[in-house]
Amino acid sequence: MTERIEIYDTTLRDGAQGEGVNFSVADKCRIAEHLDALGFDFIEGGWPGSNPRDIAFFEQARTLRLNHARVAAFGATRRKQITCDKDQSIQALLKAETPVVTVFGKSWLLHVTDALRVEPDENLDIIADTIAYLTARVPFVIYDAEHFFDGYRANPEYAIATLKAALSGGPQRIVLCDTNGGSLPEFIAAATRDVVRSVRTLLACSTPEACVPIGIHCHNDGELAVANTIAAVSAGATHVQGTINGYGERCGNVNLCSVIPNL
Repeated sequence: MTERIEIYDTTLRDGAQGEGVNFSVADKCRIAEHLDALGFDFIEGGWPGSNPRDIAFFEQARTLRLNHARVAAFGATRRKQITCDKDQSIQALLKAETPVVTVFGKSWLLHVTDALRVEPDENLDIIADTIAYLTARVPFVIYDAEHFFDGYRANPEYAIATLKAALSGGPQRIVLCDTNGGSLPEFIAAATRDVVRSVRTLLACSTPEACVPIGIHCHNDGELAVANTIAAVSAGATHVQGTINGYGERCGNVNLCSVIPNL
């Protein structure tokens, strides 16, 4: 049986954080056209709430003639103690007017208590509120579970609970992120398999195709991003995020030029 794997390119956002990488708006537009010609499904253009250059790109992206790919704007879940309609970052995502919005939220309890400094249940509310707000206003919403595998290793029940909170808002994709890039393939496969099983049970999916697809987003700090991505796909992930040539911060993201031929 053959299975189609979606390719989500984040060269223009995550890749742009690599050392020595500095894309102009014109660069981003040209690269986006080439990525579309390669047949990629999604092109993450940047974080409109973080810098003027990305805002300018999204303004120009509306005029790009893409034949296949959909452009995605990237951002974070709402801030604590503020509603989505008052959160400037969330509103910047809507102003980008992209067909796809990707937001990340906290999966690791350590980050919930020490970085966000909120109670675990409040983090779940933040995730659920944000996804529900966006799905009511954007055609296609992707939830990136930041540091998911670190969170799953420390407290699998809570990490899964964050995904359930996101699912309550009705996203089109759930993506598991190895943000630190330190996980091993066997662990990635086991955790991904557990997530796929949990999601199917939660949503009472009659078939795998009827369920919300699970994605994978790996960094390469342990030189295992390609192996980890393939391990996740073997465990049921059908959406792969990465960059051209593995560009990205620190040791880079998974290299789509290696992942795609392996798949």
